Amino acid sequence: MVLVVVMGVSGSGKTTVGSHLAAKLGWKFYDADDYHPPENKKKMAGRIPLNDEDRIPWLCTLHNILRREDLSRQDAVLACSALKKMYRRVLVNGASAIEPEQPREKPPLKILFVHLDGPIDVIAERLKKRRGHFMPPELLKSQFDTLEPPSEPENFITVSLEKPFPEIVLEIESAILQGEALVE
Repeated sequence: MVLVVVMGVSGSGKTTVGSHLAAKLGWKFYDADDYHPPENKKKMAGRIPLNDEDRIPWLCTLHNILRREDLSRQDAVLACSALKKMYRRVLVNGASAIEPEQPREKPPLKILFVHLDGPIDVIAERLKKRRGHFMPPELLKSQFDTLEPPSEPENFITVSLEKPFPEIVLEIESAILQGEALVE
């Protein structure tokens, strides 16, 4: 059973890569953007970056989805920005990641974080072409300012978003199938 979070700044290709990966592997796919409350979407559409208070309840919802899939032994892919180390801890541990006094009821989830990484100018070009999304291109810099790329001891791989999507999907699939990036 494998849980994968395809992460990165807005416009990095999380949804495209994540949905193609899930379809290729026959796994469930979730897009974190579908779970933002209306207040968050309104704030972003108004060109106001989200803060931690906006994101933590959303991340706890996403953790609960991943926990449900884990308990049902279902492989799943989630496309989620997961920009900060703390946000990734919430995805792995739930609310106990931010409320240390709370006893941990369940073991941490084993998640492979796939960081889609690339230069801001390439991503800015993608965002200019995107239509109908609540995240405006003007907030891209705030995403890069917030980004804390994954590092040890996190369970992650970094993939260049400058490759064609099929190559990116194949690289991730290979890492999963070879077990190179998974923690048991």
